[in-house]
This record gives sequence, structure tokens and C-alpha cells, in this order.
Amino acid sequence: MLNSPSTALNLKISKAKYPEARVIVLDDSFNTFQHVANCLITIIPGMSEKRAWDLTIKVDKAGLAEVWRGSLEQAELYHEQLLSKGLTMAPIERT
Repeated sequence: MLNSPSTALNLKISKAKYPEARVIVLDDSFNTFQHVANCLITIIPGMSEKRAWDLTIKVDKAGLAEVWRGSLEQAELYHEQLLSKGLTMAPIERT
């Protein structure tokens, strides 16, 4: 019987949540506001110019800002790309 309670239970058990992570940019004394904002616009999908500037200002004022949150695999990609552009990055934080 396909719709037995034990079959439904086994399907629920087999569903695993994919790991998620946060990408965080840290403040430094050498990257310009323009460079940080441009990197965010270029690398983070859907990043608006206004949001990029808001995050850049937050990095400057608070010392850090979460610029993206989502799947671990995507977080690793964005983290590496931002790092390669010279941004100072916190280690990827799993959520």
C-alpha cells in the first residue's frame, strides 16, 4: 500500500535541510566606499545600487554587514568572489 502511514513517515525522515550561511563584509582602512559598493552590485545577484550603498555605510559605521544569506554553496561562491576583489571578509557563518 503506497499511502500507508509508515511510507509517509519515511519520506519525511529522508528530507534533509540544506545548510545555509551568511556572507559578511568587514570594515578595513584601504577599500573605498565606491569599490565596496561596486563589488556588491557586481557579485551579489539582485543587489540594487541603493542597497549596496546602505550596506557599505553599515560596514563603515558598524564594522561589518551581512551582505547575503542563503545556501552554503552560493555563500561560498560569493565569499570567494568578494575576497578576490580585495574586500575584507569574515569567515562564512553557517546559520
